Amino acid sequence: MRLFTQFLAICALTLVAACGSDPAPAPVAKGGPALWQVQRGEMKGWLFGTIHVLPKGVAWETPTISEAMAKADRLVLEAADLQDEEKTLALFESMGRSPGLPPLDRRVPEEEQAALNKAISDGGTSTQLLSGYESWAAAMLLSAATQQGLGVSQDDGVEPVLIATFKKAGKPIGGLETIERQFGAFDTLPQAAQSRLLVQTVHEAKDMKGLYDRILKAWTTGDMDAIAKEDENGEQPDPMVEEAVLVARNRDWVKAIEPMKGAPFIAVGAGHLTGRENLIELLKARGFAVTRVQ
Repeated sequence: MRLFTQFLAICALTLVAACGSDPAPAPVAKGGPALWQVQRGEMKGWLFGTIHVLPKGVAWETPTISEAMAKADRLVLEAADLQDEEKTLALFESMGRSPGLPPLDRRVPEEEQAALNKAISDGGTSTQLLSGYESWAAAMLLSAATQQGLGVSQDDGVEPVLIATFKKAGKPIGGLETIERQFGAFDTLPQAAQSRLLVQTVHEAKDMKGLYDRILKAWTTGDMDAIAKEDENGEQPDPMVEEAVLVARNRDWVKAIEPMKGAPFIAVGAGHLTGRENLIELLKARGFAVTRVQ
């Protein structure tokens, strides 16, 4: 289920309105989200695992996180242009559509068609609408539609708070990649891999609320073992998809981090910090000292 966190990272960007009704405010649990100090040579910064969409009222900013942000000299996100909704939607439309595509239900095995149609109906969208998109983009939109009952929003996620804090302090904000690179990881997948991704999205839709609730609890308590366990449980992602969407990007991010100096506050999705060739392991392999501080 490792792709679930990636879908929350990207699919929320395709939603203009907040999803669902607002749940009661949820204070952060004891301990707070995981934070590491990362050091090598002239760089001594921080690595923070985020959730990109949250319910309203999650008080995740602990004194330790606030102190790290105050000491940092800049913010480094997955992609600095993630918050540019107009650009993101335009790229999604241009990269996610192709002419002459077959109907969506013809792109999955016959035995999966009924489940696909149910997930589409439950999400409040339509086969006709999604059929205009390539399978990877249709999977994202279907996942986003399924999230509508979760009561979560990108506006309540971690990144807007980080951006506002660093902007107020007059500190620069950069990215490890571009949103075009993020979408490109999916867009370059072979059709067979895209179809398997669509099928897995349908399967995950059946228990998305339960899965999100478990991940949220683990994240707010800094329980990376629990997040890793969710990654390992259930259906595993297609190896080709995992390589393109998670592992290859982690490798690229290490290359972007290596020349950094000073005190960057690096914030990436928590799903990149567990599992095979996760960002922490890759940094350690390049000689970085990575120390858990929260």
